[in-house]
Amino acid sequence: MSGKLFGTDGIRGVANEKLTPELAFSVAQAAGNWLQESGETPAAVIGMDTRRSGPMLESAVAAGLCSTGISVLCLGVAPTPAVSYIARTGPFGIGVIISASHNPAPDNGVKFVGHNGQKLFDEAESEIEALAGKEFARPTGSLVGPILRDERPLLGYLEMLVEIVPERLDGMKIAVDCAHGAASYLAPELLRRLGAEVFVTGSQPDGLNINAEGGATKPEHIQEFTVRAHADVGVSFDGDADRAVFSDETGRLINGDRTIGIWAVHMQRTHALNPPVAVGTIMSNGGFEQYLSLRGIKLERTPVGDKYVAQKMAETGALIGGEQSGHIIFPHRGPTGDGLITMLELLRVLRAEGRPVSSYFNDYQPWPQMLVNVEVSNRETWSDGERVRAALAHAAQALEGRGRINVRPSGTQPLIRVMLEADSYELRDKLIQEIVEALEIEAGGKVCGRVDLTHALGD
Repeated sequence: MSGKLFGTDGIRGVANEKLTPELAFSVAQAAGNWLQESGETPAAVIGMDTRRSGPMLESAVAAGLCSTGISVLCLGVAPTPAVSYIARTGPFGIGVIISASHNPAPDNGVKFVGHNGQKLFDEAESEIEALAGKEFARPTGSLVGPILRDERPLLGYLEMLVEIVPERLDGMKIAVDCAHGAASYLAPELLRRLGAEVFVTGSQPDGLNINAEGGATKPEHIQEFTVRAHADVGVSFDGDADRAVFSDETGRLINGDRTIGIWAVHMQRTHALNPPVAVGTIMSNGGFEQYLSLRGIKLERTPVGDKYVAQKMAETGALIGGEQSGHIIFPHRGPTGDGLITMLELLRVLRAEGRPVSSYFNDYQPWPQMLVNVEVSNRETWSDGERVRAALAHAAQALEGRGRINVRPSGTQPLIRVMLEADSYELRDKLIQEIVEALEIEAGGKVCGRVDLTHALGD
């Protein structure tokens, strides 16, 4: 099998078109053989979000794994972090998540976590890719892996979450947008068990409405719903519940940067942030970085992708790290982003400090930041043109000491993502327009999305 399969976050594509059952079977078979060769426990746990194509791909993945002798446990609908938790606390060598996260319903994806619950490193994914499509000896009879379907391990994950908040949440009014995704049952149930009054939207998945009406990438929905419900705080998950963003009671967005800032500064104030480090990405806002620095907290940056954040956190010993988009990792809770844990950790800070979430909003002013997605004909040759190179060089020179730029291909789509941050709106808009025009002229580019990230989300 030729060509790169894995992007920034597993394999993604339109289900039954790019991501076919045949491809899912082949990749799972390769993962099964890789697991057998690794010497880890020959067992896998699979969870999926609520897309209609989920059961089709789950069946293909389960078949591919058991055809190599791997025992398979299918959880059914489960958040990505629940699969991570069960993989690392149960007798499993690998976990598989069938999800395209925040993408629309026709898309789907396959991603893997190891026996430690962490997303597989690039090297492991490359090894699995190299095995895909190759022939191996097939086990027969009792050596074929069994497939078991059981949702009960999810109760252990729920109980773990409840134990995070021994002080409970009695008296708090919380609005929740589940994006018609994997958190549709667990998130409201968790909050009710902790004593909160819960107002829920986006909790009736039909296989086609995941991420369609709201969710973490459409935060205006939870912002409006929080105000309408007269809630103290609102939380919005994406389709697989590994990210969460928030609304204050006045309807203002609390993105990943702000969430990390609230938590890290609280921990620093209580002398519990050791080392005084937080991890962000190249998308993290410069105003956020300055805010942390003034309070003695260093921001370490990584490429976009929570697996890179996790690697840097392991290197630095940081207690928190994540992305503007709401992927946040608390390593003392688990090795991957978990929207439900992120929610609980923020609510614990609000309860401990006795402050409304709105009171944190003006702690810092973000620098003007813009993200433009440009669809191009070739994701590999987008930067070959002389005009594109000149525009990038001019921007880098103009931003020296005044901002920064990051231009990169999407890991999952035929897009170039142009992120530019400057100390003024005028400079930001001028430079980013020069780059976009160059991409349109020389790379066949077409703008398919423009987001002002100054008060919003990253990738």
